Amino acid sequence: MAGSSTAGQVRDLGSSRDYYGYGPNPPHPHWPGEARIAINFNLNFEAGGERSLLEGDNQSEDMLTDIGFPAYYGVRSPIVETVFEYGPRVGVWRLLRIFKQFDIRISILGVVRALEKCPEAVQAFLADGHEIVSHGYRWIDYHNMSEYEEREHVRLAIEGIKKITGSAPAGWFNGRPSANTRKLLVEAGTFLYDRDALNDELPYWVEVDGKQHLIVPYSLETNDNRFDRNTGFGSADDFARYMIDTFDLMYAEGADNPKLMSIGIHDRLLGRPGKAVGLIKFLEHVKKHDRVWFCTGRDVAEHWHRHHKP
Repeated sequence: MAGSSTAGQVRDLGSSRDYYGYGPNPPHPHWPGEARIAINFNLNFEAGGERSLLEGDNQSEDMLTDIGFPAYYGVRSPIVETVFEYGPRVGVWRLLRIFKQFDIRISILGVVRALEKCPEAVQAFLADGHEIVSHGYRWIDYHNMSEYEEREHVRLAIEGIKKITGSAPAGWFNGRPSANTRKLLVEAGTFLYDRDALNDELPYWVEVDGKQHLIVPYSLETNDNRFDRNTGFGSADDFARYMIDTFDLMYAEGADNPKLMSIGIHDRLLGRPGKAVGLIKFLEHVKKHDRVWFCTGRDVAEHWHRHHKP
């Protein structure tokens, strides 16, 4: 299998790693409209699902707060809580207005506990035609969770989104999965795809417990998490420049080898006005080009299931 690069190829990754993928000859995805690039925005909606004493955790959250506060054990961190609250109170509405202005549908990576606490935002997501992807039941690290407990979290994540939206989620993104996560998703039997991979620019198939499962890769590079603690982006111009450079090269390559540009954003980060300007600059640049397919993760997965089934 080491030299094959067909879109329908399935690899068994139950206990192995794949260092080759499609190699130097990736398949032509034949995006709708023969687009030279597919662009999928993923808005992480997490406030209320992060670690907090209010949720029964023994510490406060210290990831992606953009203020550098450490985790506090045994006590609440009121300032960190308000950083997260900014997202559903202010940031998400600014971002939704921008995407509506540019007529773009996106994927909402929704943590169930966050969605449950923000019904007005959920209504807006659905009214604007955005996809709601399962971002897990909680926004926590699953690496060391028992298989039994994680199975229950997967069940709660599926049932929670069913209750909130009226239908089961087609996609999944955890971000901090365990070695059992993908097996549990396939076992659940409701997912078209998951996004817990950073290793490609095209979807690909894997074999999990004898079943074919689709991966639609995510990205932590084209992602506003690089604003966090100034680990990459210091300004809106930094964000816009990186996104534009990525788009320009992928668009040029797309004349022969179209790819997927997956972009991750957060309402508490890019939703800030001084950062959201970078998103507007990027979209203004992209909109000057034709043969660009703005899509949701589900759009990509359904296209791959339809045209590149193993």
